[in-house]
Amino acid sequence: MKNYLIVTILFLGFVACNNKTEEAKTEQAVSESAVELTDAQLKNAKLQTGKIQKRAISSLLKVNGKIDVPPQNMVSISAPLGGYLKSTKLLEGMHLGKGEVIATMEDQQYIQLQQDYLTAKAHLISGEKEYNRQKDLNESKASSDKVLENALAEYTSQKVMVKSLSEKLKLIGINPENLNETNISRSINIVSPIDGYVSAVKMNIGKYASPTDILFELVNPADIHLALTVFEKDVNKLFIGQKITAYNNSPEPKKYKCEIILIGQDISKERSVTVHCHFMEYDKSLIPGMFMNAEVAVSTNDAFVVPDEAVVMFEGKQFVFMQAEDKKFEMQEVTTQNNENGFTQIVFADNKDIENKTFVLKGAYTLLMKMKNTEE
Repeated sequence: MKNYLIVTILFLGFVACNNKTEEAKTEQAVSESAVELTDAQLKNAKLQTGKIQKRAISSLLKVNGKIDVPPQNMVSISAPLGGYLKSTKLLEGMHLGKGEVIATMEDQQYIQLQQDYLTAKAHLISGEKEYNRQKDLNESKASSDKVLENALAEYTSQKVMVKSLSEKLKLIGINPENLNETNISRSINIVSPIDGYVSAVKMNIGKYASPTDILFELVNPADIHLALTVFEKDVNKLFIGQKITAYNNSPEPKKYKCEIILIGQDISKERSVTVHCHFMEYDKSLIPGMFMNAEVAVSTNDAFVVPDEAVVMFEGKQFVFMQAEDKKFEMQEVTTQNNENGFTQIVFADNKDIENKTFVLKGAYTLLMKMKNTEE
């Protein structure tokens, strides 16, 4: 009987101890997410409370792309009639002025073309004289109409030949007006059609180039633009004239102001659209092909926001304090999104009845410090 009583008393004691432990754990759990202030503490804390706001706040769209050059600012240099590359001084990255000689081509066909032109020009002079002579004879009835017609046909044919050969000479950079039998040359000069830089050298000296071969590629970077890749779901957030901020991947990137000038109308296989932007100020350090990042402040949406100082960081998470009673405040975990003009957009796991609750808008870190000191 005594043994039974002893066991019963021990069991009741064990249960009581467990209940006290559970109560202590519960109180500790409550204290980990809530803090209660005394009247003096509440007065010194200078808290500011209020209802959460719902207002428009801009979201930041982050995209990437590369620096591009419009087609009219990129030039591929070739030899219209082909030929051997005799000389060039070009290196990639070299600056060129418009009209500057960039290469010399050599080929026997240049000699033949100049010969044909001068010969045709001589025949044209002879043909013109013959036509005028036959015209005078025909007026005096000393020559038949058929002879006059043949002379006119020959004269017209020579005019066409001279004009055709003249245009071919201009095509290779030879001025037919200055060409005569004493200055026939076997080589021609190729000049730069733009003011810019050499982006590629694709031919070496001594190599034959056909008319379709590209010798050099030049670029005028004065009108470079930024080509951004924007996914289909974000395209409707952009508009012509919208301002963006671009920067590269360097440790301390310089930021550039840009403006959207064109939004592509074709969606790629990756479900993206190319958006072209113009740099507000030209910078020589911006090189075509350079990878760039960009941030776009897109259209605003109504969202729950609080002042920036209302959000506190604790153990790698973000929280706000919600007023449970007059002097008691509970810590509520949130997810932050956009930030603008001193306000931060916050998202709760459960937004139910959030607008009717009271939050600490100022002094949140004071409560966090008090809560941590209480735990310790």
